[in-house]
Amino acid sequence: MTTTDTTEASLPLTVRDPDCGPRIEAHAIGTEAAGVVAATLKALAEPLRLRMLSFIATAPAGEACVCDLAELTDVSQPTVSHHLKVLRDVGVLASERRGTWVWYRITPGYKSAISTLLESFAPAALDALGPHPHLTGLEDADAALDRLAADLAATHPDLAREVVLRTVRESYTALARSAKVSAHLLTLTDRFARQRLADLSHDASRSADAADAADAGAPTAPRVLFVCVANAGRSQLAAALVRHYAGDRVVVRSAGSTPAADVHPAVRPELAALGTDEPFPKPLTDDAVRAADVVITMGCGDVCPVLPGKRYEDWLVGDPALASPAGVAAIRDELDTRVRALLADLLPDLDLPTP
Repeated sequence: MTTTDTTEASLPLTVRDPDCGPRIEAHAIGTEAAGVVAATLKALAEPLRLRMLSFIATAPAGEACVCDLAELTDVSQPTVSHHLKVLRDVGVLASERRGTWVWYRITPGYKSAISTLLESFAPAALDALGPHPHLTGLEDADAALDRLAADLAATHPDLAREVVLRTVRESYTALARSAKVSAHLLTLTDRFARQRLADLSHDASRSADAADAADAGAPTAPRVLFVCVANAGRSQLAAALVRHYAGDRVVVRSAGSTPAADVHPAVRPELAALGTDEPFPKPLTDDAVRAADVVITMGCGDVCPVLPGKRYEDWLVGDPALASPAGVAAIRDELDTRVRALLADLLPDLDLPTP
């Protein structure tokens, strides 16, 4: 008598659920690409290296030297250098020797990925452990903001300390409203507050500076503010194009009437190609408008205050938020044409490359 074995082990290996569709290899990441990604992930999969990356990413200048990183743990400096070399070998970090120390910063191509790792993946991985305030570095936000304000007050002696502190706190609160996570909120507050304080200083001294410049015949750099709704696409691209072509000959800002939590993913490659370092959406402030010579709006209606003595333009440019790659490229080209015309007017002697 023959028995029929119906156990799973006896089933032919080729049997497949009839409802299961064909396996299409093209849906998976390529073998070579998977190898490159795996090598990078292997380099990142070490606690001290992650801590060092977090330190570098949140440093105000976006860089750190070996001497700073050695203080994160009790390992020797050669051990720290070894870990940094591993990250450098896979392209995550770039290094530069200055005097007796070597300084490290995250390479532009990895900045967005490292930001996602630290701000999204790391909190998700720790959710099972409950609250994890050590990720934010802001257990005592008030004390951190007070220290930041004290540092910035030293660089702006022309502004009252209470003005600096109020600006820092307002900047933190404004960014926190749209922040997805707070891991880098203090660093972003530092960058945003520095811009605002520079604008406040410029506005406060505009009359005296203008008189001095007129007497000396020295031109002052024009200041341009780009405003859209989310500050996540058009205004960021326009500002990056101005910096790309004019450098420090134009002071450029961008802002949003309702800033998004992050820059549109489709726009990030365009910004990286223009050399923009980790842009982030910023809210529109009165000080930015007051300090500007030219205010250019794109789809944000009448939210921008109209002040006397300013040049206002409204650019009808598409929103890249839901655009295809070809659409984003077309928007970028449209902005490029408009920015070139603007710079030709503001800086007639500027040598613009041929399109």
